[in-house]
Amino acid sequence: MLYIKESRGDIFKIIGANVRYYRGLYNLNHPDARLSQAKIARLCNVSAGLIGSLETGKVQGISIPVLWNISQILGVSIDKFFLDRTK
Repeated sequence: MLYIKESRGDIFKIIGANVRYYRGLYNLNHPDARLSQAKIARLCNVSAGLIGSLETGKVQGISIPVLWNISQILGVSIDKFFLDRTK
């Protein structure tokens, strides 16, 4: 069994930081097709504010289908969003 030491708030900060990281990588690798928070939100049928709050670690809940959609848009596996890059 996997045990996550992070609190609920911490895990959403990790997820948000990774979404921001992979969106930045996508934009570096695809300068002609940049993805803004608003564009990702539109593609996922959620508010731009939700994506902004997610990326800054202020959101305290997001559905798996929305995370899945974001991962597909960015072209990364959803498990990448759960990696703690600070360690």
